[in-house]
Amino acid sequence: MGGMIIFALIVFIILFILIVQNIRVVPQAQAYVIETLGKFKCVWDAGLHFKVPFFERVAKKVSLKEQVLDFPPQPVITKDNVTISIDSVVFARVFDPRLYTYGVESPISGLQNLSATTLRNIIGELELDQTLTSRDEINRKMEAILDQATDPWGIKVTRVELKNITPPKEIEEVMTKQMRAERERRQTVLEAQAHQEAVVSRAEGDKKAKILTAEAERDAQIALAEGRARSIELVYEAEAEGLRKLNEAQVSEPVLKLKGLEALKDVADGRATKIYMPSDISAAVSSLGLVSESLGIGDATPIDHTPRQVAKAGADDCCDDSNGRGGVDAAATTNRINAEITHYSRRMADRDDVNG
Repeated sequence: MGGMIIFALIVFIILFILIVQNIRVVPQAQAYVIETLGKFKCVWDAGLHFKVPFFERVAKKVSLKEQVLDFPPQPVITKDNVTISIDSVVFARVFDPRLYTYGVESPISGLQNLSATTLRNIIGELELDQTLTSRDEINRKMEAILDQATDPWGIKVTRVELKNITPPKEIEEVMTKQMRAERERRQTVLEAQAHQEAVVSRAEGDKKAKILTAEAERDAQIALAEGRARSIELVYEAEAEGLRKLNEAQVSEPVLKLKGLEALKDVADGRATKIYMPSDISAAVSSLGLVSESLGIGDATPIDHTPRQVAKAGADDCCDDSNGRGGVDAAATTNRINAEITHYSRRMADRDDVNG
């Protein structure tokens, strides 16, 4: 009886161990490929699973995460026969664990070799300058080719990047010189453009300054002309007003002749050495004297020098010029005329007071 209990206990323990060993928990982002007697059965996703002991086995554990495959640099030859070294990085993930397990013997090694050959084919169609400036195009072509080629392997290529392109040393030196020459050329062009812009700006500034100066001078000339026109207009208006008032006052002929003598006095102001007297000055003075006597202006006191005598004395000092007009000594004639006019004016004023 005791032996039966021990046997049952041993069997129970063995069954428990077998059950525990065949219970599997698949982690997230992983997949298990299950075979039954060497033949593919199914793929376990994340979660709890039970495996039939002795008949089923886990053939492969596959990670479904995106993998970063940094392959070593590959020597490639460009179209212009320049050997360069290119270091590429491939991003890929497994989308079918079954194909990944049974599609190729070593998927990562196969992807590496496929990446190297594809890179050589693409770079072989490009020259060195195109290779250095066409990284995006190379990345797109490699991604499309590798993604299509790895579909039977259950691998999805999501991205390809050229991490580094290393040309030979002599090519690097030539490129450095070329870059230096290009930078010097750009600097020269920029300096020339700056000088041109400065010259143009200076010329435009001078042009605007001259235009403004011309406009200011024009406005000043217009204002000055308007002022002169206005002043002339005012002068003529004043003269017209004076003539109108003289006409309204009805000035007598003796007064007009006296004003003529006063004007002659202003002409003979002593600043000239000679003056030219009109030929009828003596007649004017004589008529003025006759009119005054006929009108009873003045007293019975004889005048030492009448205007007629002044004119005669002036005529004695005259000398004929080329035009036939008498040239009179300005100082003497001025003094005589001033004295006679002053004396004559006083007499007329005294007589006006007596008559008044």
